[in-house]
Amino acid sequence: MFCLNSYGQTAEEYYNRGFSKNKLEDYRGAIADYTKAIELDPNFVNAYYSRGFSKAKLEDYRDAIADYTKAIELNPNYANTYYNRGISKYELEDYRGAIADYTKAIELNPNDAVAYYNRGISKLKLEDYRESIADHTKAIELNPNYAAAYSNRGLIKIALNQKDSGCLDLSKAGELGNANAYELIKKYCN
Repeated sequence: MFCLNSYGQTAEEYYNRGFSKNKLEDYRGAIADYTKAIELDPNFVNAYYSRGFSKAKLEDYRDAIADYTKAIELNPNYANTYYNRGISKYELEDYRGAIADYTKAIELNPNDAVAYYNRGISKLKLEDYRESIADHTKAIELNPNYAAAYSNRGLIKIALNQKDSGCLDLSKAGELGNANAYELIKKYCN
């Protein structure tokens, strides 16, 4: 059953309008439409998720987390919701919270190289270098062309006095198109 407002619009119609506004980067307009959709259907999971996404684009990370959390309450099996909540927590420097969310996203979607990469970055922020390397390595296993993962892993290895291996990673990052890798090689490997 569709819930209608006094103008005969459904929650789905508001959601779709918000989605279109998101594509146009009209995040405030999208938030207004998603809010209308939620008012008409308080269990509209995608409206909470998308409103959280729009709020994160506006750097309103706390409210984004609240929307992602509500979406997770309604559907705890959607990996992207955990992933995006992890990004918002990372932006608020809640690295442990971000790691927990990335870990749940990985449990639900174990082939998500970007989730491993982001979890590795969060672990790096906590100076858990060995675990960060492990996550970057897994990201590379899942996506052998992941230049940023090679670059970060290389820098971490160099910081851990594994210069030869780290420089090889930086070289691979450069081969894969990371132009900054060559500057890093000049700085750390020559």
